[in-house]
Amino acid sequence: MAKIKSVKFKLNRFEYVKPFHITNNISYETQNIEVILELENGVVGYGEASPSFRVNGEKISALMGFENAVQEMIVGMDVREYRKIFDITDSLKGVPSIKAAVQYAVLDAFSEEIGVPVYQILGGAKREIETDYTVSIGTIEERLEDVKKIISQGHRVIKIKVGENLEEDIQAILAIHEVSKGCKYIVDANTGYTPKQAVRFVTELYRAGVDISVFEQPVAMTDIDGLKYVRWNSPFPVAADESARTKYDVLRLIKEEAVDYINIKLMKSGISDALAIVEIAKAANIRLMLGCMAESSLGVNQSVHFALGTGAFDFHDLDSSLMLKEPTFRGKYKISLPFYSV
Repeated sequence: MAKIKSVKFKLNRFEYVKPFHITNNISYETQNIEVILELENGVVGYGEASPSFRVNGEKISALMGFENAVQEMIVGMDVREYRKIFDITDSLKGVPSIKAAVQYAVLDAFSEEIGVPVYQILGGAKREIETDYTVSIGTIEERLEDVKKIISQGHRVIKIKVGENLEEDIQAILAIHEVSKGCKYIVDANTGYTPKQAVRFVTELYRAGVDISVFEQPVAMTDIDGLKYVRWNSPFPVAADESARTKYDVLRLIKEEAVDYINIKLMKSGISDALAIVEIAKAANIRLMLGCMAESSLGVNQSVHFALGTGAFDFHDLDSSLMLKEPTFRGKYKISLPFYSV
Protein backbone atom coordinates (compact mmCIF):
# COMPACT_ATOMS: atom_id res chain seq x y z
CA MET A 1 0.00 0.00 0.00
CA ALA A 2 1.15 3.54 -0.75
CA LYS A 3 -0.45 5.16 2.27
CA ILE A 4 0.94 8.34 3.79
CA LYS A 5 2.69 7.77 7.12
CA SER A 6 3.81 11.30 7.95
CA VAL A 7 4.19 14.85 6.63
CA LYS A 8 6.95 17.04 8.03
CA PHE A 9 7.96 20.64 7.40
CA LYS A 10 11.58 21.85 7.35
CA LEU A 11 12.56 25.52 7.18
CA ASN A 12 15.38 26.33 4.73
CA ARG A 13 17.11 29.67 4.18
CA PHE A 14 18.83 30.77 0.96
CA GLU A 15 20.74 33.96 0.14
CA TYR A 16 20.46 35.64 -3.25
CA VAL A 17 23.64 35.82 -5.30
CA LYS A 18 22.86 39.55 -5.64
CA PRO A 19 19.92 41.58 -4.25
CA PHE A 20 16.75 41.02 -6.28
CA HIS A 21 14.86 44.27 -6.87
CA ILE A 22 11.30 44.45 -8.14
CA THR A 23 8.71 47.21 -7.77
CA ASN A 24 8.87 48.52 -4.19
CA ASN A 25 10.69 45.45 -2.89
CA ILE A 26 14.32 44.31 -2.56
CA SER A 27 15.09 40.74 -1.45
CA TYR A 28 18.43 39.63 -0.02
CA GLU A 29 17.35 36.16 1.06
CA THR A 30 14.40 33.80 1.04
CA GLN A 31 13.02 31.34 3.55
CA ASN A 32 11.27 28.31 2.06
CA ILE A 33 9.52 25.33 3.58
CA GLU A 34 10.53 21.85 2.50
CA VAL A 35 7.69 19.34 2.73
CA ILE A 36 8.80 15.78 3.43
CA LEU A 37 6.07 13.20 2.86
CA GLU A 38 6.83 9.61 3.88
CA LEU A 39 4.78 6.55 2.97
CA GLU A 40 4.25 3.51 5.17
CA ASN A 41 6.61 1.51 2.94
CA GLY A 42 9.44 4.02 3.40
CA VAL A 43 9.12 5.87 0.08
CA VAL A 44 9.62 9.63 0.47
CA GLY A 45 8.30 12.50 -1.66
CA TYR A 46 9.44 16.12 -1.50
CA GLY A 47 7.87 19.49 -2.21
CA GLU A 48 8.79 23.09 -1.50
CA ALA A 49 6.73 26.13 -0.49
CA SER A 50 8.07 29.60 -1.30
CA PRO A 51 5.65 31.94 0.45
CA SER A 52 4.90 35.49 -0.68
CA PHE A 53 3.32 38.06 1.61
CA ARG A 54 3.12 40.57 -1.25
CA VAL A 55 1.06 38.26 -3.49
CA ASN A 56 -0.57 35.69 -1.20
CA GLY A 57 -0.49 37.38 2.21
CA GLU A 58 1.61 34.51 3.57
CA LYS A 59 4.05 34.69 6.51
CA ILE A 60 6.63 31.97 7.05
CA SER A 61 6.01 31.78 10.82
CA ALA A 62 2.31 31.15 10.28
CA LEU A 63 2.89 28.58 7.55
CA MET A 64 5.13 26.41 9.72
CA GLY A 65 2.17 25.99 12.05
CA PHE A 66 0.20 24.12 9.38
CA GLU A 67 2.25 20.93 9.70
CA ASN A 68 -0.14 19.27 12.15
CA ALA A 69 -3.20 20.39 10.18
CA VAL A 70 -1.83 18.86 6.98
CA GLN A 71 -0.99 15.63 8.81
CA GLU A 72 -4.56 15.39 10.09
CA MET A 73 -5.89 15.99 6.56
CA ILE A 74 -3.99 13.38 4.60
CA VAL A 75 -2.12 10.86 6.77
CA GLY A 76 -3.47 7.40 5.97
CA MET A 77 -4.51 8.33 2.43
CA ASP A 78 -3.12 6.49 -0.60
CA VAL A 79 -0.97 8.60 -2.96
CA ARG A 80 -2.12 6.44 -5.88
CA GLU A 81 -5.48 8.13 -5.42
CA TYR A 82 -3.89 11.58 -5.50
CA ARG A 83 -6.96 13.31 -6.89
CA LYS A 84 -8.75 12.62 -3.60
CA ILE A 85 -5.85 14.21 -1.75
CA PHE A 86 -5.96 17.21 -4.09
CA ASP A 87 -9.66 17.67 -3.35
CA ILE A 88 -8.98 17.69 0.39
CA THR A 89 -5.96 19.99 0.22
CA ASP A 90 -7.90 22.44 -1.96
CA SER A 91 -9.21 23.73 1.37
CA LEU A 92 -5.76 25.29 2.02
CA LYS A 93 -6.91 28.44 0.23
CA GLY A 94 -5.17 30.86 2.58
CA VAL A 95 -1.78 29.15 2.26
CA PRO A 96 -1.46 28.30 -1.45
CA SER A 97 2.31 27.74 -1.32
CA ILE A 98 1.79 25.01 1.29
CA LYS A 99 -0.98 23.56 -0.86
CA ALA A 100 1.41 23.45 -3.83
CA ALA A 101 4.24 21.86 -1.87
CA VAL A 102 2.04 19.19 -0.28
CA GLN A 103 0.32 18.34 -3.55
CA TYR A 104 3.65 18.02 -5.34
CA ALA A 105 5.13 15.91 -2.53
CA VAL A 106 2.20 13.55 -3.04
CA LEU A 107 2.96 13.31 -6.76
CA ASP A 108 6.67 12.87 -6.04
CA ALA A 109 6.00 9.99 -3.64
CA PHE A 110 3.61 8.41 -6.15
CA SER A 111 6.30 8.81 -8.81
CA GLU A 112 8.89 7.05 -6.64
CA GLU A 113 6.38 4.33 -5.74
CA ILE A 114 5.62 3.36 -9.34
CA GLY A 115 8.93 4.33 -10.99
CA VAL A 116 7.40 6.86 -13.39
CA PRO A 117 8.62 10.51 -13.35
CA VAL A 118 6.11 13.18 -12.39
CA TYR A 119 6.14 14.84 -15.81
CA GLN A 120 4.88 11.58 -17.33
CA ILE A 121 2.19 11.24 -14.66
CA LEU A 122 1.03 14.73 -15.74
CA GLY A 123 1.00 13.86 -19.43
CA GLY A 124 4.57 13.69 -20.71
CA ALA A 125 4.00 16.32 -23.40
CA LYS A 126 7.62 17.53 -23.61
CA ARG A 127 11.16 16.49 -22.70
CA GLU A 128 12.71 19.97 -22.73
CA ILE A 129 11.75 23.58 -22.00
CA GLU A 130 13.59 26.90 -22.24
CA THR A 131 13.79 29.29 -19.29
CA ASP A 132 14.24 33.03 -19.38
CA TYR A 133 16.48 34.98 -17.00
CA THR A 134 15.43 38.08 -15.09
CA VAL A 135 16.99 41.53 -14.99
CA SER A 136 15.93 43.20 -11.75
CA ILE A 137 15.50 46.94 -11.24
CA GLY A 138 18.71 48.94 -11.04
CA THR A 139 20.57 51.71 -12.79
CA ILE A 140 20.68 51.50 -16.57
CA GLU A 141 24.37 50.58 -16.34
CA GLU A 142 23.62 47.75 -13.90
CA ARG A 143 20.84 46.42 -16.09
CA LEU A 144 23.03 46.47 -19.20
CA GLU A 145 25.77 44.60 -17.35
CA ASP A 146 23.24 41.95 -16.30
CA VAL A 147 21.85 41.63 -19.83
CA LYS A 148 25.29 41.09 -21.34
CA LYS A 149 26.01 38.37 -18.79
CA ILE A 150 22.64 36.72 -19.43
CA ILE A 151 23.23 36.63 -23.18
CA SER A 152 26.72 35.19 -22.65
CA GLN A 153 25.11 32.31 -20.75
CA GLY A 154 22.99 31.46 -23.79
CA HIS A 155 19.66 32.91 -22.76
CA ARG A 156 17.42 34.10 -25.60
CA VAL A 157 14.42 35.22 -23.52
CA ILE A 158 15.02 38.07 -21.09
CA LYS A 159 12.59 39.13 -18.38
CA ILE A 160 12.94 42.78 -17.42
CA LYS A 161 11.58 44.23 -14.18
CA VAL A 162 10.13 47.75 -14.36
CA GLY A 163 7.49 49.74 -12.49
CA GLU A 164 9.20 52.23 -10.16
CA ASN A 165 10.19 55.06 -12.54
CA LEU A 166 8.39 55.32 -15.87
CA GLU A 167 10.88 57.58 -17.65
CA GLU A 168 13.89 55.59 -16.49
CA ASP A 169 12.16 52.31 -17.39
CA ILE A 170 11.61 53.46 -20.98
CA GLN A 171 15.24 54.52 -21.32
CA ALA A 172 16.40 51.22 -19.77
CA ILE A 173 14.39 49.11 -22.22
CA LEU A 174 15.69 51.12 -25.17
CA ALA A 175 19.27 50.66 -23.96
CA ILE A 176 18.76 46.94 -23.35
CA HIS A 177 17.29 46.55 -26.82
CA GLU A 178 20.42 48.03 -28.37
CA VAL A 179 22.67 45.34 -26.85
CA SER A 180 20.32 42.35 -27.11
CA LYS A 181 18.66 42.46 -30.51
CA GLY A 182 17.31 39.05 -31.48
CA CYS A 183 16.25 38.24 -27.92
CA LYS A 184 12.64 38.09 -26.76
CA TYR A 185 11.47 40.30 -23.90
CA ILE A 186 8.99 39.72 -21.10
CA VAL A 187 8.51 43.06 -19.33
CA ASP A 188 7.07 42.86 -15.82
CA ALA A 189 5.83 45.94 -13.96
CA ASN A 190 4.70 43.99 -10.86
CA THR A 191 1.62 46.26 -10.43
CA GLY A 192 3.77 49.41 -10.53
CA TYR A 193 2.00 51.56 -13.14
CA THR A 194 -1.32 53.30 -13.45
CA PRO A 195 -3.26 52.24 -16.56
CA LYS A 196 -2.36 55.43 -18.43
CA GLN A 197 1.32 55.11 -17.48
CA ALA A 198 1.32 51.53 -18.74
CA VAL A 199 -0.19 52.53 -22.08
CA ARG A 200 2.31 55.35 -22.48
CA PHE A 201 5.16 52.92 -21.67
CA VAL A 202 4.23 50.39 -24.35
CA THR A 203 3.29 53.05 -26.91
CA GLU A 204 6.66 54.75 -26.70
CA LEU A 205 8.53 51.47 -26.97
CA TYR A 206 6.42 50.37 -29.93
CA ARG A 207 7.11 53.64 -31.74
CA ALA A 208 10.84 53.13 -31.05
CA GLY A 209 10.74 49.73 -32.74
CA VAL A 210 11.03 47.57 -29.63
CA ASP A 211 8.98 44.37 -29.68
CA ILE A 212 7.74 42.96 -26.36
CA SER A 213 6.51 39.37 -26.28
CA VAL A 214 4.57 39.78 -23.02
CA PHE A 215 3.76 42.86 -20.92
CA GLU A 216 3.13 41.42 -17.49
CA GLN A 217 0.92 42.78 -14.69
CA PRO A 218 1.21 46.49 -15.51
CA VAL A 219 -1.38 47.66 -12.95
CA ALA A 220 -2.58 46.96 -9.41
CA MET A 221 -3.64 43.43 -8.55
CA THR A 222 -7.30 44.35 -8.01
CA ASP A 223 -7.62 46.81 -10.91
CA ILE A 224 -9.25 44.52 -13.48
CA ASP A 225 -10.76 47.45 -15.34
CA GLY A 226 -7.30 49.01 -15.57
CA LEU A 227 -5.82 45.76 -16.81
CA LYS A 228 -8.51 45.58 -19.47
CA TYR A 229 -7.82 49.19 -20.47
CA VAL A 230 -4.13 48.42 -20.96
CA ARG A 231 -4.89 45.23 -22.86
CA TRP A 232 -7.13 47.01 -25.37
CA ASN A 233 -4.70 49.90 -25.83
CA SER A 234 -1.44 47.96 -25.97
CA PRO A 235 0.31 46.85 -29.16
CA PHE A 236 1.78 43.97 -27.15
CA PRO A 237 0.10 41.00 -25.40
CA VAL A 238 -0.80 41.72 -21.77
CA ALA A 239 -0.50 39.15 -18.98
CA ALA A 240 -1.97 38.84 -15.51
CA ASP A 241 0.20 37.53 -12.70
CA GLU A 242 -0.74 38.95 -9.30
CA SER A 243 -4.34 39.30 -10.54
CA ALA A 244 -4.52 35.59 -11.44
CA ARG A 245 -4.03 33.51 -8.32
CA THR A 246 -6.83 30.95 -8.57
CA LYS A 247 -8.95 29.36 -11.26
CA TYR A 248 -11.79 31.69 -10.19
CA ASP A 249 -9.59 34.75 -10.80
CA VAL A 250 -8.77 33.42 -14.25
CA LEU A 251 -12.42 32.85 -15.09
CA ARG A 252 -13.17 36.46 -14.21
CA LEU A 253 -10.23 37.81 -16.23
CA ILE A 254 -11.37 35.85 -19.27
CA LYS A 255 -14.97 36.95 -18.83
CA GLU A 256 -13.83 40.60 -18.61
CA GLU A 257 -11.60 40.17 -21.71
CA ALA A 258 -8.80 41.68 -19.62
CA VAL A 259 -5.77 39.61 -20.70
CA ASP A 260 -3.98 37.83 -23.51
CA TYR A 261 -1.79 35.75 -21.18
CA ILE A 262 -2.03 34.18 -17.75
CA ASN A 263 1.11 33.66 -15.68
CA ILE A 264 0.56 30.47 -13.69
CA LYS A 265 2.65 30.05 -10.56
CA LEU A 266 2.25 26.91 -8.51
CA MET A 267 2.87 28.98 -5.37
CA LYS A 268 -0.29 30.98 -6.09
CA SER A 269 -2.59 28.15 -7.05
CA GLY A 270 -1.26 24.75 -6.06
CA ILE A 271 -1.08 21.89 -8.54
CA SER A 272 -4.83 21.31 -8.64
CA ASP A 273 -5.85 24.87 -9.57
CA ALA A 274 -2.92 25.12 -12.00
CA LEU A 275 -4.20 22.06 -13.86
CA ALA A 276 -7.66 23.63 -14.00
CA ILE A 277 -6.27 26.95 -15.27
CA VAL A 278 -4.44 25.16 -18.08
CA GLU A 279 -7.72 23.70 -19.33
CA ILE A 280 -9.69 26.92 -18.83
CA ALA A 281 -7.12 28.90 -20.80
CA LYS A 282 -7.04 26.29 -23.55
CA ALA A 283 -10.81 26.45 -23.90
CA ALA A 284 -10.76 30.27 -24.02
CA ASN A 285 -7.77 30.50 -26.39
CA ILE A 286 -5.75 32.40 -23.78
CA ARG A 287 -1.96 31.96 -23.84
CA LEU A 288 0.06 30.78 -20.84
CA MET A 289 3.41 31.39 -19.23
CA LEU A 290 4.75 29.66 -16.14
CA GLY A 291 6.53 31.57 -13.39
CA CYS A 292 8.01 31.07 -9.95
CA MET A 293 8.46 32.88 -6.64
CA ALA A 294 11.83 32.35 -4.90
CA GLU A 295 12.06 28.58 -5.13
CA SER A 296 15.30 26.63 -4.83
CA SER A 297 16.02 23.80 -7.26
CA LEU A 298 13.69 21.62 -5.17
CA GLY A 299 10.82 24.00 -5.84
CA VAL A 300 11.67 24.82 -9.45
CA ASN A 301 11.66 21.06 -10.02
CA GLN A 302 7.91 21.13 -9.39
CA SER A 303 7.31 23.69 -12.13
CA VAL A 304 9.70 22.01 -14.57
CA HIS A 305 7.79 18.72 -14.30
CA PHE A 306 4.45 20.57 -14.49
CA ALA A 307 5.55 22.35 -17.66
CA LEU A 308 6.97 19.22 -19.27
CA GLY A 309 3.92 17.19 -18.34
CA THR A 310 1.30 19.60 -19.65
CA GLY A 311 3.28 21.19 -22.49
CA ALA A 312 0.99 24.19 -22.08
CA PHE A 313 3.34 27.17 -21.92
CA ASP A 314 4.78 29.65 -24.43
CA PHE A 315 7.27 31.01 -21.90
CA HIS A 316 8.92 29.60 -18.78
CA ASP A 317 10.13 32.04 -16.13
CA LEU A 318 11.87 29.47 -13.93
CA ASP A 319 15.14 31.14 -13.03
CA SER A 320 14.81 31.64 -9.26
CA SER A 321 17.11 28.78 -8.26
CA LEU A 322 19.79 30.19 -10.58
CA MET A 323 19.75 33.36 -8.46
CA LEU A 324 20.20 31.63 -5.10
CA LYS A 325 23.30 30.41 -3.27
CA GLU A 326 22.26 26.79 -3.03
CA PRO A 327 24.79 24.28 -1.66
CA THR A 328 23.27 21.23 -3.37
CA PHE A 329 21.21 20.92 -6.54
CA ARG A 330 18.07 18.91 -5.70
CA GLY A 331 16.02 18.97 -8.88
CA LYS A 332 15.04 15.88 -10.83
CA TYR A 333 15.91 17.61 -14.10
CA LYS A 334 19.01 18.51 -16.08
CA ILE A 335 20.30 22.02 -16.77
CA SER A 336 21.99 23.07 -20.00
CA LEU A 337 21.21 26.77 -20.09
CA PRO A 338 18.87 28.06 -21.27
CA PHE A 339 17.23 24.62 -21.31
CA TYR A 340 15.85 22.32 -18.63
CA SER A 341 15.27 18.69 -19.59
CA VAL A 342 14.64 15.20 -18.24
